[in-house]
Amino acid sequence: MQPITQRYMGIIQQMVPLSREAPEITQENVYQEANLDLRPFIYQIIQDLVLPGSDIQNLEHLVELKTLADEGKSCLILMEHYSNFDLPNLFYLLEQKGEKRLAEAIVAIAGFKLNTENHLVRAFTEAFSRIVIYPSRSLAAISDPEKRAKEEALSRAINLASMRALSKVKTEGKLVLVFPAGTRYRIGFPETKKGVKEVDSYLRSFDYFVPISINGNTLHINPKKGMHEDLVQQDVVIFKVGPVRKTEDFRRSALEEGVNDQDPKQVVVDRVMELLEEMHAEVEKVRMTLPGAQPQEPDFSDYLRSS
Repeated sequence: MQPITQRYMGIIQQMVPLSREAPEITQENVYQEANLDLRPFIYQIIQDLVLPGSDIQNLEHLVELKTLADEGKSCLILMEHYSNFDLPNLFYLLEQKGEKRLAEAIVAIAGFKLNTENHLVRAFTEAFSRIVIYPSRSLAAISDPEKRAKEEALSRAINLASMRALSKVKTEGKLVLVFPAGTRYRIGFPETKKGVKEVDSYLRSFDYFVPISINGNTLHINPKKGMHEDLVQQDVVIFKVGPVRKTEDFRRSALEEGVNDQDPKQVVVDRVMELLEEMHAEVEKVRMTLPGAQPQEPDFSDYLRSS
């Protein structure tokens, strides 16, 4: 396992000059169209990391969702989140299957740190269309009252602009992709796999959705350094698309099964996460029999000893 900047610095150095987005997020630039000049460089890396046997299972469900979007329905993708390469891997495999039109219909909801934290990370991020938000998890980490008040005002402004952008794209045949955990899963921190309550608001404002589980990971969170030093690893990556569901029916069923004294929003998103985990567990049994498949939770000891 190596830091991405160590293994692919030659490619990254060609990408950075092509990056055009500003690091600052304002109300005016929350919707950011894909910078397609960057995509071929990212695909060079993805092609090296994604091993044979990688696949998108039940792709017909995603095709069905796109048909509904083309008919004017608002359509949502709720996907697991392990890596900053989750989206690039999905796009790459969609294009390998001749579904570039599907890939280009996807607009991801992305946290603002992907723009602001590091120029290298931003170069990878801007290759894909997204609506930038200020995640609630980021506010929760601020303890200083004065700084928190300032950041809360900023988050309200950014998220209000983001909701306006969302209202526009969801009626234009787009598939809006949301990571319901709101962050990448971190080994040893099970709370990072708990869904955030805001996901219920997305479900209430969309007509249909599909869940997508992810097995396999080509870019692991670096346990010692920032996102620009995440660790690359070749792996078999399998996405599984669940059946199209009407959001209204799904929410009603989840609430009927929930415990009365629970927060109803959390009840709904907990059911989403349970569904994704069920799909994930089913795929993992088969994936780990394939040549080159790596454990979802790898051993970082060799990297830690050498760094």
